[in-house]
Amino acid sequence: MPSRLHFGDDDFLRCRFALSPVWETQEAVRTLKRPDRHGYHAPWLRRIRDAAAGLDLAPLWLLMPRRGHSPDWLVPPLLGPAESFTEEIAAIRAADPEAARADTAASLACTPGALDSPRGRAWLADPRRMVRELADALEEAWRVLVEPDWPRLRALLEADVAFHSRRLAEVGLGGLLPEIHARCGWQETTLTVQSGGEHERHLGGRGLVLMPSVFTWPDVISSFPPPWQPAVIYPARGVGGLWAEPAERTPEALVRLLGRNRAAVLTALDEPAGTTALAHRLRLAPSSVSAHLTVLRDAGLLTARRYGHQVLYERTPLGMALTSAG
Repeated sequence: MPSRLHFGDDDFLRCRFALSPVWETQEAVRTLKRPDRHGYHAPWLRRIRDAAAGLDLAPLWLLMPRRGHSPDWLVPPLLGPAESFTEEIAAIRAADPEAARADTAASLACTPGALDSPRGRAWLADPRRMVRELADALEEAWRVLVEPDWPRLRALLEADVAFHSRRLAEVGLGGLLPEIHARCGWQETTLTVQSGGEHERHLGGRGLVLMPSVFTWPDVISSFPPPWQPAVIYPARGVGGLWAEPAERTPEALVRLLGRNRAAVLTALDEPAGTTALAHRLRLAPSSVSAHLTVLRDAGLLTARRYGHQVLYERTPLGMALTSAG
């Protein structure tokens, strides 16, 4: 069953990309209960297993039915292209209790027995307490599951935005939207998303937010009814290599040619990334990574360009050939 999003003239001018640490946190929690999502994330799952066991995720899982509605108030409309978790969780804590109650009731109805469960009844009887409890649970999940790896995740997400921004300039919105996921289709002024639910929405001048996600893979999601911001969340490019450690990926021939750390920097750039993200991923000092990036760029193996507040590096065709040959 498809979702259909109808664009008016003003909507084409209001399409943008965004990142959301709150969304990644919720989808990380969901991934723990979804074996079909475990493939690419097995190294992360092994690493956080003990820490996750100490979390009480039952309240969040209760609102994550395998099929059906999850509360939209737990992912409020994005305030900007890259909000911090602190800003997003503040917006969640400020949710209108009665609106949150109705939204939560719709989600509980998708899980047999949830509406009449002790927790479900308590939430609906005291929605202010519900908002507080769920925000607390989400914040603790962020701290344990996502925050330690956020620099790595953010780098991958920003690389996806950079790539698709270039594609938008090359092929236009109608060409880009079918590229972001196989379940997306475009005809005239309508985006069709095969996302498991049937929805019809005229964007009405609000435009569309396109949001890459690490933990949403392999799904694409688009089911945000008014008053929520229309959005399409899709799997970010490069998820398959996200958790690979440098030593596992750096060819020995390339190490002999460039040296271990410089070869690791070049190999790590499957997607564009900045100095800080690479330093975190490779467990090297930022100053060391910066020096290696400068040498690789001067040798014609990398290019550099500014994206927002940072400089992103990516391999040139020569750099790609070297890593492939290794």
